[in-house]
Amino acid sequence: MFPISFYIGLILIGIFAGFASGLLGVGGGFLMVPLQFFLFTSVGVDPSLAMMVSLGTSLAIIIPTASSGAYQHQKKNKSIVKPGIRLAIFGILGGFCGGILANIIPTNILQITFAILLFVVALDMLFGSRSDGEKALMEFNLLNAGIVGFLIGILSGLLGIGGGVFLVPSLCILFGFTLIEAIGTSSVFIAFTAIGGLISYIYTGFGVNPMPYSLGYISLVNFVLIVLFSVPMASIGAKLVYKMPKERLKQIFAIILIYMAIKMIGFDPISILLGL
Repeated sequence: MFPISFYIGLILIGIFAGFASGLLGVGGGFLMVPLQFFLFTSVGVDPSLAMMVSLGTSLAIIIPTASSGAYQHQKKNKSIVKPGIRLAIFGILGGFCGGILANIIPTNILQITFAILLFVVALDMLFGSRSDGEKALMEFNLLNAGIVGFLIGILSGLLGIGGGVFLVPSLCILFGFTLIEAIGTSSVFIAFTAIGGLISYIYTGFGVNPMPYSLGYISLVNFVLIVLFSVPMASIGAKLVYKMPKERLKQIFAIILIYMAIKMIGFDPISILLGL
């Protein structure tokens, strides 16, 4: 098996990713994927296999982690459940398609396109004049929710993330949600949407992933150890949302968007710091 440092690393991933998930409604995949990849490659796992297992396991962990955050959010705001589920119905399908596409097509062009979009949204959150909860650009009906949910679901499956980094600003800009409403709704959405991507990674990993204690591309060891810490930390993060100034929350979220944009164009700050 792996050295003790590997398991300590998993515990730290659970703590930080869980807290980020509850606080920002983003699932935590942006942390879990590169950090799990680093741990796997540091113990000699082939990089291509390490990446697929990191993506699939991240989606599996997102489900209980986001559910913990969503539970706390709905206690403060019951109105987030219905739109979250409406978006998630289509997001599950998109997540499954994205997971399949991850094994078929290169994602470079898609990543660059959305990196630019994330930069623009982050700068708007930091310096734009748009106020929180401003009038919606479009009506939040079944058709519009279906299109947005499906597209973000595809990105979730492709990139091994919950999709909150795309959904939260979409809800604010397109549908006029406040940032706190968007974070709560996103927590509900990603708890369901990750299911679609998870199924595809289980399916495509059968007979291909030689790691012990795995289900397709899902590492059960990583899943159990990270979830033990990510679930309670997500609950703590979700409670903190309602105690933080909205401007500080926007600043934190904008920083996360900038990080994701940089990561998508091939410069992952976490990997650079870890010497990968």
